[in-house]
Amino acid sequence: MVQNTRRSINELLISLFNHVMDMEAKAVITEEYRDITNNDMHIIEAIGVEEPRNMSVIANRLSVTVSTLTTNMNGLERKGYIMRERSTKDKRVVHVLLTDKGRKAFYHHRDFHKKMIRAIVKGLSGEEMEILYRCLVNLDSFLEAEGGECGRASST
Repeated sequence: MVQNTRRSINELLISLFNHVMDMEAKAVITEEYRDITNNDMHIIEAIGVEEPRNMSVIANRLSVTVSTLTTNMNGLERKGYIMRERSTKDKRVVHVLLTDKGRKAFYHHRDFHKKMIRAIVKGLSGEEMEILYRCLVNLDSFLEAEGGECGRASST
């Protein structure tokens, strides 16, 4: 019984991952945002609407290198979603800000995630939501540790 449940959980996780990626691409990349990719939308999300972020912070949030991020930023800047400004305190630091167009895309993407979360927790008690949260923290910790292990294994 436990083995069948574990197998079912595994199959459900695979299905959920595929559905989320598919749905997000369809829901987020609408006619209005056809000039960017789902990946670009996640970069916009990582930049955020709070205070300006520098490239290192954004790259860290996305688990990519600054050089990889720079390529994407060039495209987003050319399309009018972001702008870059040099720090007045340290000229080596470049801050990235969303333009009005970028902020609109940010809120569009955030709304999709809000709808998804509402659907996930619909009908759950506070205690059940806490259990779900702990399960997701465990999954995140596992993926983070395994990602680190994979990265170390491939670099040797």
